[in-house]
Amino acid sequence: MRDIQGELDNRKIKLDRVGVQGVRYPISISDKNGVIQSTTGLVGLFVDLPQKFRGTHMSRFIEILNIHRENIAILSLEAILQETKKSLKAATAHIEIDFPFFLNKPAPVTRIKSFLSYDCKFIASKKDEFDFVMQVKVPIQLLCPCSKEISDYGAHNQRGTACVSIRMKHGSIVWIEDVISICEEAASSPVYSLLKRSDEKYVTEYAYNHPRFVEDVVRNIFLPLDSNPKVRWFSINVLSNESIHNHNAYAEVEKTKEK
Repeated sequence: MRDIQGELDNRKIKLDRVGVQGVRYPISISDKNGVIQSTTGLVGLFVDLPQKFRGTHMSRFIEILNIHRENIAILSLEAILQETKKSLKAATAHIEIDFPFFLNKPAPVTRIKSFLSYDCKFIASKKDEFDFVMQVKVPIQLLCPCSKEISDYGAHNQRGTACVSIRMKHGSIVWIEDVISICEEAASSPVYSLLKRSDEKYVTEYAYNHPRFVEDVVRNIFLPLDSNPKVRWFSINVLSNESIHNHNAYAEVEKTKEK
């Protein structure tokens, strides 16, 4: 049968990434206590395409996912990328996996537990070296320090998102739960999915006593990441979905601790 994808292309244009995107696939994530959480990932798997080839073999990407279907997790990503490089005869392979991570989180007063999801992402590449970035997005509450200062009573508050991306040192693991905890402690208050009246009173008053600008939250997250010996690079951004403005507030920082 004629191999159309493998035919020569005379336009002499190398493509950086070709592959499949938006593949919904079951994955397994281990939490800090070693409990395996089964969730659904949105997967993108790519390789570079030399200028001489017209196209890549898309079916092989799905075949590789099927081969590793019992172990699509952080510790298997390098093996998946190596297999992809070999199968597609590529110099570089990339994988991106977006997935929800769930915590059964207790309310602050009643301690009633309910599930809260956090949007996470694994981003990995393999050429000669393996590169891995973990991204965690944490919903938070912010109460404006300026509004509290100038108002006779009350202060405007809103939900926001803290987004942290991390490169870890070789052989080290930074757990998703630890990133979530850092972000929630940096904000005016965590966000919960279930609150009874006593919980709501606590959260409202706690946020009022911990006013934060987006700049404050970014700096509060920066300090523990900068001092964490397992982290070699990180990026932080915080978005506040402003409640009394028709715009949002934003702050960002990035640091490389070592090559």
